[in-house]
Amino acid sequence: MRTIVWAVIVAGLAVFAYANWFRIDVMIWSDVVLNTPLPMIILSSFLLGFAPMWLFHRTARWRLKRRIAALESSQRSLIAAREEEQSRFVPEEERPTLP
Repeated sequence: MRTIVWAVIVAGLAVFAYANWFRIDVMIWSDVVLNTPLPMIILSSFLLGFAPMWLFHRTARWRLKRRIAALESSQRSLIAAREEEQSRFVPEEERPTLP
């Protein structure tokens, strides 16, 4: 399903680019004029806006994964310490055994 959605999006973008493929002048500075196709300007504008948010998202996911791993490790050590403490108070003959 995901592949179909991406294929439709790419096809729509290709049709849009083909229909609007004419060159326009973009004045960067007073003496620099860039003659480029309209879809390239739209794509570069999209990427300039998308890249910072994507990087922020990736760093937030990385930070949260590290935090979750630390909490899980802490929980495992707490459980192990609790089990060790409980096993000291239960006599050997009363400890449950696995079948």
